[in-house]
Amino acid sequence: MRGWWREIAGLVLPVACGGCGRPRTELCPSCRAELTGRGPRRVRPLPEPAGLPRVHAAAPYAGAVRSVLLAHKERGALSLAGPLGSALAGAVEAAAGHCDGPGVLPLLLVPVPSSRRSVRARGHDPTRRIALAAAGRLRRRGRAARVIPVLRQRRGVADQSGLGAPARFANLAGALEVVAGGARLVERGRVVLVDDLMTTGASLAEAARALGAVHPPFIPGLGEGGTESRFVQPAAAVVACSPLSFDINRNRLASCIVAGDER
Repeated sequence: MRGWWREIAGLVLPVACGGCGRPRTELCPSCRAELTGRGPRRVRPLPEPAGLPRVHAAAPYAGAVRSVLLAHKERGALSLAGPLGSALAGAVEAAAGHCDGPGVLPLLLVPVPSSRRSVRARGHDPTRRIALAAAGRLRRRGRAARVIPVLRQRRGVADQSGLGAPARFANLAGALEVVAGGARLVERGRVVLVDDLMTTGASLAEAARALGAVHPPFIPGLGEGGTESRFVQPAAAVVACSPLSFDINRNRLASCIVAGDER
């Protein structure tokens, strides 16, 4: 029944692949393979900003992956949140480590916040939408996961597109803070910062700094008075990153800025 309805809907409201434009499919098998087929990898931009957590990405920001992200973010193709969330879920698992069994902390996905201006302009918050889809996919795989949007912008920032790495770092320095009551929430699981795209790493580094302001990183078992704190330094996961950053062994000694705006 569902397939029949999709066929009829496709005649009335034509659907094209978000990656290549192939008709009558939201995401064709070839473009889906570009998004998830390589598997998540540890990535690192160069120059690497101070305080950047370990980051895993699902795919390089190029070709169909770039088209799918832009279709979801800028053109409101909201149905693409599902496959993008699936890709992000794989990166989250890689970032957090594959742990099973009793006592495993739930995964707490903390989205890098979008500005209110960009959310109003787009009509949705793409990173939060993808994070919710990723958490749902993780739960279906049997891993406790939830999205906790505990970060917010404490001041206005300039549009990141067109800025070089130093300007991006300066633009975001001190821009984020943890909402009231958020500090207690991040103590209840394994925190993974999430975003749709990493270019210079400035957004993720600032997000990690904001969380560290309420919970400084520590070595388990060596907290004050010999007691063990429950908070650990966050990991980070993104759907896509610069093609040069995707393979850490091929990084060049230069910053690579790709199209699109990293908040």
